[in-house]
Amino acid sequence: MLLRILSTVFMLFFIAACGSTPKDTASSSDAGTITETSSVSGGVAGGTQDDLVINVGDRVFFGYDSHDLSSDAQEQLQVQASWMKQYSEVSLTVEGHCDERGTREYNIALGERRAQAMKNYLIGLGVEAGRLSTISYGKERPAVLGSNDAAYAQNRRAVAVVN
Repeated sequence: MLLRILSTVFMLFFIAACGSTPKDTASSSDAGTITETSSVSGGVAGGTQDDLVINVGDRVFFGYDSHDLSSDAQEQLQVQASWMKQYSEVSLTVEGHCDERGTREYNIALGERRAQAMKNYLIGLGVEAGRLSTISYGKERPAVLGSNDAAYAQNRRAVAVVN
């Protein structure tokens, strides 16, 4: 039993280390502001899905049966809001996702609450509401296959997709 607990804890730490998002290392005149040089690093066009994923991060994660934004999620969304302010022509669809536990109907509703939580936080940071839409996929589109805590943690998420 102790070995199982220790291996689960190790896997969670391993996934957390692998799941970290890239940080903006370019200089900026204002904290949280993404500069033009960081947005086109690696030959990626600014304001695209690739730019968002590579230079900002496109997702936040949630606890079990929760749509509350953690401090890490809030930090990630502050960076996304700065990116959206830089690319004012970009609009996003926020996808809400869940792990495989629970009924389809329950997870569709929970995924919608997760997507709305992300959308509302971005609006609170000054992103125009008309640039954001939401959709819930519930448990239908897992990021990681598996019926274990590590897979569940990666599937409880909201993802920003450039329209």
